[in-house]
Amino acid sequence: FDWSSIDTSHLPSSYKTNSWQEKKLLQLADHFFQQYTHLCPDRKPLFIHPVNECGVQKFVSTTVRPTLLPYPDMYYWSGCASFVCDYLIMEPLKCPITPPSSLYSPTTILKYQRGNCFDFTVLLCSLLIGAGYDAYCVHGYATLEMCSLDQTQELCPRLRKPPEVPEEKDPNKYRVKYPLEPQSKFELQQKAKKEKETEPAQEEETEEEEVMEVGKPKRDPLHGLRVHAWVLVLSGKRKVPETFFINPFTGNPHSTTDECFLGIESIWNHRNYWVNMQDCRKGCKDLSFDLSDPFCWEIMFSESNKPSQLPTESAKDDRDEVQEKEEIDVSFEMPLSWVARIKVSCREYENPFSRGKKVILYNKAKLEKWAAYANGDGLVERLTVYADSDRTEELEVKEWFKHREDLLYMREVNKQTQLITDHFKPGHPLLLKAHSYTSLEPETGHTVEFYHTARVDGLWKCFENATEMTEYFVGREDFLHTRHTEFDKRDKKMEKAGTTVDANPRPIVQIKEYFHRNPEKPADEDIEERIFMVIDDIIQLTYHLELHDTIPSQVVFCRVIGREKREDEIFLSRENTVKYQPWSPEKHKNMLHLHDLLWELRAEQKELKQQVWDSEAEMLNILMVRKDEEANIKLSVSMYGTAKRGQEHEATV
Repeated sequence: FDWSSIDTSHLPSSYKTNSWQEKKLLQLADHFFQQYTHLCPDRKPLFIHPVNECGVQKFVSTTVRPTLLPYPDMYYWSGCASFVCDYLIMEPLKCPITPPSSLYSPTTILKYQRGNCFDFTVLLCSLLIGAGYDAYCVHGYATLEMCSLDQTQELCPRLRKPPEVPEEKDPNKYRVKYPLEPQSKFELQQKAKKEKETEPAQEEETEEEEVMEVGKPKRDPLHGLRVHAWVLVLSGKRKVPETFFINPFTGNPHSTTDECFLGIESIWNHRNYWVNMQDCRKGCKDLSFDLSDPFCWEIMFSESNKPSQLPTESAKDDRDEVQEKEEIDVSFEMPLSWVARIKVSCREYENPFSRGKKVILYNKAKLEKWAAYANGDGLVERLTVYADSDRTEELEVKEWFKHREDLLYMREVNKQTQLITDHFKPGHPLLLKAHSYTSLEPETGHTVEFYHTARVDGLWKCFENATEMTEYFVGREDFLHTRHTEFDKRDKKMEKAGTTVDANPRPIVQIKEYFHRNPEKPADEDIEERIFMVIDDIIQLTYHLELHDTIPSQVVFCRVIGREKREDEIFLSRENTVKYQPWSPEKHKNMLHLHDLLWELRAEQKELKQQVWDSEAEMLNILMVRKDEEANIKLSVSMYGTAKRGQEHEATV
C-alpha cells in the first residue's frame, strides 16, 4: 500500500495547519527535547512531534482523540482491543530500530484500515480514554515475535485453561506419621560421586544437541533494539485492579512483568508526555508506574507549580532555564486534539475484516474469524487443533456461531472419532443444551443434555443407541436419578411392511431405576434400586442401608413356572417370592404386604413402559427437528440493527 498516494484534499484545515497554541506547544516540546538530549546524550531521540498525513508536524498528545463509540462492547477495554486488532491490517515499521517519521490521524487509519504499531496504539488509546480508562500510549522495545506479529510459538488463547485453585487441606496434628524408609548414607555418597563423574559427559552431549537443534528459532541480532508501541492501562479508573499492558496487534492483555516487553522510552496521553528515567536493563519487570514520582518519570508539562526534575549537571547554570520553564508551564494549557471526531458506522463495526476473514496461526493451531452474517450458517469463528507443528494432521475443530434461530452457538468435532457435539443457548423449543452424535440417523448413538430446570420431569441428560437408553434426572420428588433401559431387536415383519420407527417401538427387555436416599423413610422401606425384567417377568427390589447395616434388604418376584401369564391376575406364593429383609419389622414379612406391593409394582411397570416409549419418541423427534434445522438454517436479525442501518443510509443519502 502506497501511503504517498492517499487523497488529503478533503481533510479539515486542522490537519493542514497549526494554530498558535499548537505552534507554542511545538516550541515547548523542542525546548524540552534540547534539555533532554543535553542531559541524557546516551538516550535515543524521543518520539515527540512527527508529521501527519499532510506533512505537518503535530505533537503526539494532540493526535490522541478520546472517543466513546455507541456500541456496548466498546465500553470495555476487551471490546476496544479486539475491534482495533480485527479492523486494521498490520504494517511493519520501515526501520525496525527507529520510530516512524510520521504519525497519521486515527480517522485516516480507520479509513484505509491499516497501520503500524504506533497507529494501532494511538487509535486504541483514544477509544480507551473515551471509555473512561486511564490509558497511555507507550514507545518502547519488544521482542521480534511481538513486533512482527508472529504467534506461531504461542498457545492459542481459546485453548488456555484457567489456573486451578489448589484445595486447602486442613492440617491434622493428630494424624499418624509413618516412619521414612531407612537409607544408607554410604550408598547416597557413592551415588553422588557417580553423578559428579557423569555431569561433564552430559554437558558435552547437551552442547552437541543444541548445535544440531533446528526447530528452535535463532537468537535475534536486534534483540532489545526493536521499536514497538503498545498501550498502558493504569489501575484505579473503571475499577481496574492492576496495571497491565495491551498489545494492539493482538488485543491480548499482558502483565507489566512480561518478558516480551524489553524497555520503555516514553509514554503519553491526550494531556501530557512522560519520559522514563528508570533502568530497563531487566526489561519492564522492576519499573514503577507511579507517574507522580519525578525520579521515575520526567513530565514534560508540569501539572503543578513545581519545576521540572530533570537531573542537572550544575544547579547554578540551569537555574535560569528552570525558572523560565516553570513560568511557561504554569501559563500553558494543552490544546485540543486536531483530529476530527472518530466515527465507526454500524456496518463497519459488524464487518471489521477488510479481507473478508482473518487467519491467525498459533502453535499447533489455526484460528479463523469472519464477520457476522458473512456465512450463511452464522459461522463467525473456527479453531483447528493439529497434532504437529506443521499443521497437517487435524485433531479437533471448534466452531462458534452467532444469530442462529436454533440458538446453536458452538460445535466441537473430534476428527479422530468423528464425534460432533453441538452446544445451544437457553431458549430452544426442545430445551436442548448439548447434543453429541456421529450421525443424525436414529439409534446410531446420541447423547442429549437439557436445561433441566425448565423441564417438568427433571431430565438433564439422555444417552441412546440401538440396544439401550440411559436417562439421568435431577431434583425429582421421588428421588429418581438414573433410569437404564435395554431393548431387543424390532420385529422383522413390521420392518418389511415399511412401518416407521415411531410406529414400531423396540421391545423392552429390562428397566433399571436408581433412587437417592429419602431421609423421611426408614432405610428398609426406601428403595435404592428396582429392576423390571419385562420378558422374564421378574421384579427385583433393593433397599437402602442404614449407617450400621452391612447387607441391604431385597425382594424378588418371579414368574411361576408352568403357569400362563394373565394381565389382571397376580399369583403369589412362597415359591415365586424371594425376600431377604433382616432389618424390617414383622408386618413387612407377611404375604398380604407382599401382595399389595406386587400389585403396585405391576401397575407402575405399565406406566414405566409407556414413559420409556415416550422418551424414545422424544429422541426421534429431536433428531427430526435437528435435521430440519441443519437443512434450513435461519439467521435472526435484530430490529435495532436494521433501524440503525436505515438511519445511516438516510444520513448518507
